[in-house]
Amino acid sequence: MELILVAAALASAALHASWNAAVKASRNPAQAATGQMCFAALIGLPGLYWTGLPAVESLAWIALSTAINTITVPAMLRAYALAGFGLVYPVIRAVAVLLIVPLAAAVAGERVGPWGLVGVAVIALSLLTLAFDAARAGAGRATNLQALGWTLAAGLGTAAYVITDAQGVRASGSPWAYGIVVSVTNALAMLVRQRHNLPSVAELPGVLRVAVPGGIASMASYLLILWVFSLAPIAPAAALRDTSALFAIVIAALFLRERFTPVRIAAVALAGLAVPLLRLG
Repeated sequence: MELILVAAALASAALHASWNAAVKASRNPAQAATGQMCFAALIGLPGLYWTGLPAVESLAWIALSTAINTITVPAMLRAYALAGFGLVYPVIRAVAVLLIVPLAAAVAGERVGPWGLVGVAVIALSLLTLAFDAARAGAGRATNLQALGWTLAAGLGTAAYVITDAQGVRASGSPWAYGIVVSVTNALAMLVRQRHNLPSVAELPGVLRVAVPGGIASMASYLLILWVFSLAPIAPAAALRDTSALFAIVIAALFLRERFTPVRIAAVALAGLAVPLLRLG
């Protein structure tokens, strides 16, 4: 992978961590997530004037990506409610990293080289290290089979929509057009799903405080990784994007005054070692 693509994937990861942490920290994560998705769609929609619509060949991928996200986002929110952000988020990303390698081979015919496989494994190990640290420190509520089930479902859904988006963006002719249209369809689908949990007038200012910056961050993160997928192999790019859990830990330490434990430092160092391996792979 070229250095600029590595930098774009890492920037996408940092932005992804930011809006996920903000949604989880809000009073009503489901409302915040819906608001964030709607605001991302609103700011992206005028961009279609310049990009035009994506190619017809990508429409089936757009529909599939939307359907997968409609299941994945609620699964993720349910897992957060049962086990907490610090444990669930890195496990979801680790599951996705490990599944994307065989899925990319089966769907896109992409094979990762030996160094790339090592890099993917190191990223997954660093994410699982974060989850272990969160579980040991009691960062979330006690885990149970239901929480594990929702977490694994969200991880599987994440891997599925990554592969879907990578295929869709390559068929679309424009990562920007594809990203905007998927953002709009995702927002509409989420509004329908959450129609009984929409904020009241009194709750709206609190939702907007998360939705506005979150929508900007999520749209930028999504467009960046779609651009990377249009030019780079799926598995290494996705692995770099899934370092978002590590960025979440750094953000929490710097801005939320959370303790930066030795285990977390080790996880961040592991991810740093994986970057050159993924470039080679």
